[in-house]
Amino acid sequence: MGAVRTAALARRSWPKVTDVAPSDAELAELLEAAGRVSDHGGLVPWRVIALRDEARSRLGDALVQAAGLEGDEAAKLAAKPLRAPVLLALVAVVRPHPKVPEWEQEACAAGVGHLLTLLLDEAGWGVMWRTGPHTRHPSVARAHGLADGERLMGWLYVGGKPESGRPERRRAPVAEGRLSELA
Repeated sequence: MGAVRTAALARRSWPKVTDVAPSDAELAELLEAAGRVSDHGGLVPWRVIALRDEARSRLGDALVQAAGLEGDEAAKLAAKPLRAPVLLALVAVVRPHPKVPEWEQEACAAGVGHLLTLLLDEAGWGVMWRTGPHTRHPSVARAHGLADGERLMGWLYVGGKPESGRPERRRAPVAEGRLSELA
Protein backbone atom coordinates (compact mmCIF):
# COMPACT_ATOMS: atom_id res chain seq x y z
CA MET A 1 0.00 0.00 0.00
CA GLY A 2 1.34 3.46 -0.87
CA ALA A 3 2.26 6.02 1.76
CA VAL A 4 -0.40 8.50 0.68
CA ARG A 5 -3.14 5.86 0.75
CA THR A 6 -1.94 4.64 4.15
CA ALA A 7 -2.01 8.20 5.53
CA ALA A 8 -5.49 8.84 4.13
CA LEU A 9 -6.90 5.61 5.58
CA ALA A 10 -5.26 6.23 8.98
CA ARG A 11 -6.42 9.85 9.33
CA ARG A 12 -8.85 10.60 12.13
CA SER A 13 -10.30 13.82 13.46
CA TRP A 14 -9.02 14.50 16.98
CA PRO A 15 -11.72 16.46 18.83
CA LYS A 16 -9.52 16.57 21.97
CA VAL A 17 -5.84 17.43 21.86
CA THR A 18 -3.12 18.30 24.36
CA ASP A 19 -1.53 21.72 24.86
CA VAL A 20 1.56 20.87 22.79
CA ALA A 21 1.60 22.56 19.37
CA PRO A 22 3.76 22.58 16.24
CA SER A 23 6.19 25.46 15.80
CA ASP A 24 5.88 28.04 13.04
CA ALA A 25 8.85 26.40 11.30
CA GLU A 26 7.12 23.00 11.38
CA LEU A 27 3.91 24.52 10.05
CA ALA A 28 5.77 26.30 7.23
CA GLU A 29 7.39 23.01 6.21
CA LEU A 30 4.02 21.23 6.12
CA LEU A 31 2.41 24.12 4.22
CA GLU A 32 5.13 23.89 1.58
CA ALA A 33 3.96 20.34 0.89
CA ALA A 34 0.22 21.09 1.26
CA GLY A 35 0.54 23.96 -1.21
CA ARG A 36 1.31 21.47 -3.99
CA VAL A 37 -2.38 20.74 -4.61
CA SER A 38 -3.88 21.23 -8.06
CA ASP A 39 -3.97 24.95 -8.74
CA HIS A 40 -5.40 25.89 -12.15
CA GLY A 41 -3.67 29.05 -13.29
CA GLY A 42 -1.06 28.88 -10.51
CA LEU A 43 -3.01 31.50 -8.55
CA VAL A 44 -2.12 30.14 -5.09
CA PRO A 45 -5.61 31.23 -3.94
CA TRP A 46 -5.14 30.50 -0.27
CA ARG A 47 -3.38 31.54 2.90
CA VAL A 48 -3.25 30.29 6.48
CA ILE A 49 -3.44 32.37 9.66
CA ALA A 50 -2.10 30.83 12.89
CA LEU A 51 -4.08 31.77 16.00
CA ARG A 52 -2.29 31.18 19.28
CA ASP A 53 -2.66 32.53 22.81
CA GLU A 54 -4.89 35.65 23.00
CA ALA A 55 -5.78 35.49 19.31
CA ARG A 56 -7.93 32.45 20.12
CA SER A 57 -9.79 34.46 22.78
CA ARG A 58 -10.38 37.30 20.31
CA LEU A 59 -11.83 34.75 17.90
CA GLY A 60 -14.14 33.53 20.67
CA ASP A 61 -15.30 37.11 21.24
CA ALA A 62 -15.97 37.54 17.51
CA LEU A 63 -18.00 34.31 17.43
CA VAL A 64 -20.08 35.51 20.38
CA GLN A 65 -20.67 38.84 18.63
CA ALA A 66 -21.69 37.03 15.43
CA ALA A 67 -24.10 34.79 17.36
CA GLY A 68 -25.55 37.63 19.43
CA LEU A 69 -25.32 35.53 22.60
CA GLU A 70 -25.04 36.52 26.25
CA GLY A 71 -24.48 34.75 29.56
CA ASP A 72 -23.62 31.06 29.81
CA GLU A 73 -24.22 30.36 26.12
CA ALA A 74 -21.83 33.18 25.17
CA ALA A 75 -19.19 31.82 27.56
CA LYS A 76 -19.47 28.32 26.04
CA LEU A 77 -19.08 29.66 22.51
CA ALA A 78 -16.21 31.97 23.48
CA ALA A 79 -14.32 28.99 24.95
CA LYS A 80 -14.49 26.85 21.81
CA PRO A 81 -11.35 28.29 20.17
CA LEU A 82 -9.44 27.42 23.35
CA ARG A 83 -9.85 23.68 22.71
CA ALA A 84 -6.48 23.53 20.93
CA PRO A 85 -3.21 25.42 21.42
CA VAL A 86 -3.11 26.56 17.80
CA LEU A 87 -5.88 27.14 15.28
CA LEU A 88 -5.01 27.41 11.63
CA ALA A 89 -7.54 29.58 9.83
CA LEU A 90 -7.82 28.46 6.20
CA VAL A 91 -8.52 31.38 3.91
CA ALA A 92 -9.50 31.26 0.23
CA VAL A 93 -8.04 34.25 -1.58
CA VAL A 94 -10.49 34.67 -4.45
CA ARG A 95 -9.87 37.06 -7.33
CA PRO A 96 -11.45 37.53 -10.74
CA HIS A 97 -9.83 35.38 -13.41
CA PRO A 98 -11.02 34.67 -16.97
CA LYS A 99 -10.32 30.93 -16.76
CA VAL A 100 -10.47 30.06 -13.05
CA PRO A 101 -13.92 30.57 -11.48
CA GLU A 102 -14.33 31.46 -7.82
CA TRP A 103 -15.56 27.99 -6.86
CA GLU A 104 -12.37 26.48 -8.26
CA GLN A 105 -10.23 28.86 -6.23
CA GLU A 106 -12.13 27.90 -3.07
CA ALA A 107 -11.72 24.23 -4.00
CA CYS A 108 -7.96 24.75 -4.21
CA ALA A 109 -7.94 26.33 -0.73
CA ALA A 110 -10.02 23.42 0.60
CA GLY A 111 -7.55 21.01 -1.00
CA VAL A 112 -4.70 22.70 0.85
CA GLY A 113 -6.68 22.38 4.09
CA HIS A 114 -7.38 18.70 3.59
CA LEU A 115 -3.83 17.86 2.58
CA LEU A 116 -2.59 19.83 5.58
CA THR A 117 -4.77 17.68 7.88
CA LEU A 118 -3.14 14.54 6.43
CA LEU A 119 0.35 15.98 6.80
CA LEU A 120 -0.28 17.14 10.38
CA ASP A 121 -1.70 13.74 11.31
CA GLU A 122 1.24 11.94 9.71
CA ALA A 123 3.64 14.24 11.62
CA GLY A 124 2.03 13.11 14.88
CA TRP A 125 -0.32 16.02 15.55
CA GLY A 126 -3.98 15.74 16.45
CA VAL A 127 -6.09 17.85 14.11
CA MET A 128 -9.76 18.54 13.48
CA TRP A 129 -11.22 20.83 10.83
CA ARG A 130 -14.02 22.89 12.37
CA THR A 131 -16.49 25.31 10.84
CA GLY A 132 -19.85 26.56 12.02
CA PRO A 133 -22.68 28.94 11.27
CA HIS A 134 -20.54 32.03 11.90
CA THR A 135 -17.48 31.08 9.85
CA ARG A 136 -18.21 33.74 7.25
CA HIS A 137 -19.81 36.36 9.48
CA PRO A 138 -18.38 39.90 9.04
CA SER A 139 -17.25 40.14 12.69
CA VAL A 140 -15.32 36.88 12.32
CA ALA A 141 -13.76 38.12 9.06
CA ARG A 142 -12.70 41.34 10.81
CA ALA A 143 -11.15 39.36 13.66
CA HIS A 144 -8.95 37.61 11.09
CA GLY A 145 -8.11 40.80 9.22
CA LEU A 146 -9.53 39.42 5.97
CA ALA A 147 -9.33 41.61 2.89
CA ASP A 148 -11.87 41.90 0.08
CA GLY A 149 -12.05 38.62 -1.80
CA GLU A 150 -10.82 36.56 1.16
CA ARG A 151 -13.17 33.91 2.51
CA LEU A 152 -12.69 31.90 5.66
CA MET A 153 -12.95 28.15 5.04
CA GLY A 154 -12.76 27.12 8.70
CA TRP A 155 -10.09 26.33 11.26
CA LEU A 156 -7.80 23.40 11.82
CA TYR A 157 -7.62 22.85 15.58
CA VAL A 158 -4.14 21.44 16.15
CA GLY A 159 -2.41 20.03 19.21
CA GLY A 160 -0.74 16.95 20.61
CA LYS A 161 -2.42 13.57 20.38
CA PRO A 162 -3.47 12.34 23.82
CA GLU A 163 -1.98 9.01 24.94
CA SER A 164 -5.47 7.61 25.45
CA GLY A 165 -8.71 8.21 23.70
CA ARG A 166 -7.79 7.54 20.06
CA PRO A 167 -10.84 8.47 17.98
CA GLU A 168 -12.98 5.65 16.63
CA ARG A 169 -12.38 4.31 13.15
CA ARG A 170 -14.38 6.06 10.50
CA ARG A 171 -17.69 4.63 9.39
CA ALA A 172 -18.01 1.68 7.02
CA PRO A 173 -16.57 1.98 3.50
CA VAL A 174 -17.53 5.32 1.98
CA ALA A 175 -16.79 4.66 -1.69
CA GLU A 176 -19.45 1.99 -2.13
CA GLY A 177 -22.21 3.33 -4.38
CA ARG A 178 -20.37 6.61 -4.98
CA LEU A 179 -18.62 5.70 -8.24
CA SER A 180 -20.65 5.58 -11.42
CA GLU A 181 -19.86 5.67 -15.10
CA LEU A 182 -21.35 7.97 -17.68
CA ALA A 183 -22.49 5.86 -20.61
